[in-house]
Amino acid sequence: MAAALLTLTALSCVGIAVSFGLAFLPAQVSNHVLIGVFATMLNLLAHSLMMFYLIGKGKAVKEAVAEGALDGDYVRRITRVRAPVFSRAILALTCTMAAAIIGASVDVRVLPTWPHMLLAAAAIATNAYAFSAEMSALAVSARIVDEVNSRLTNAHG
Repeated sequence: MAAALLTLTALSCVGIAVSFGLAFLPAQVSNHVLIGVFATMLNLLAHSLMMFYLIGKGKAVKEAVAEGALDGDYVRRITRVRAPVFSRAILALTCTMAAAIIGASVDVRVLPTWPHMLLAAAAIATNAYAFSAEMSALAVSARIVDEVNSRLTNAHG
């Protein structure tokens, strides 16, 4: 599941970057819009699923630790590792949505292009920032789950 979430998030980030590049090619405006809308929807899905997945991992660790009466700081560690994901992902989602909304205003000539361009650049940067936190959180949370599973197996075996 973690690999699928990372792939989905990476594809959405690449889509946003490709859309950004296409915006500078006048003959590619329709592709810019098409890819931008698709990548934005994919991005919203990817970051939302990532956050729910990490919430579920934390809950599973908490329940396993309680049921197995394990000592250790597993719950604190998994909470600490996933915390940056939520703030960074929400920032990335906000910038991405704002860029898309402002882009629609540019398309109907209500606003100039520069606010959309700045927000799109911010969306790319904040998505990269969130993606790095997500990769780290998934790796560390997997190690924590492995530790808990190992302790539970040893306690029952």
